[in-house]
Amino acid sequence: MKNLFVHRCSVQCSCESRSPECEAPHQEPWAPAVAGARSSVDERGFTLSGRSAEDGFTLVELMVVIVIIGLLATIVAINVIPATDTARIEKAKADISTIEQALEQYRLDNLTYPAGSDGLQALLNPPASLAQPQRYRRGGYIKKLPQDPWGRAYVYTVPGRKGAFDISSLGADGQPGGENENADIYSSEL
Repeated sequence: MKNLFVHRCSVQCSCESRSPECEAPHQEPWAPAVAGARSSVDERGFTLSGRSAEDGFTLVELMVVIVIIGLLATIVAINVIPATDTARIEKAKADISTIEQALEQYRLDNLTYPAGSDGLQALLNPPASLAQPQRYRRGGYIKKLPQDPWGRAYVYTVPGRKGAFDISSLGADGQPGGENENADIYSSEL
């Protein structure tokens, strides 16, 4: 099979036999300037990337790409920001559950929950008000008291709203009440 080339005269001819209609010199426009040099330009004048050797990106093409990137960034931001708030609420619930378990272990050993005045610190160190200090577990009931995801201490209330105690976080705003990420989180409601 012979290679067919298109010359500047737009008439197809083969390298071995030229067509009589072809008046252009038998020099392909894509041929390397130096004899024996290799070129990455094919017989149609295009580079291996499929674009003409002299073409570049147009301003419109660049603007379309920038707009698409902007839209993708907006979509990601819209989906990620609420997920962060939800993750904080879930972390607060998990922390409250951990503190509840530590309080239950404290009650099993000491037959009562810590007094409201002793607070959650009673899970780390034996409180002065403890009737039988020898029953207190060596090392405490929790390694470290976590802070809520907004950097504040959890609130321990005795008696609780629906039980012996409540562990709560005041939410993102740190104020009682609120909605969504500002809503209070109570152990009695989990």
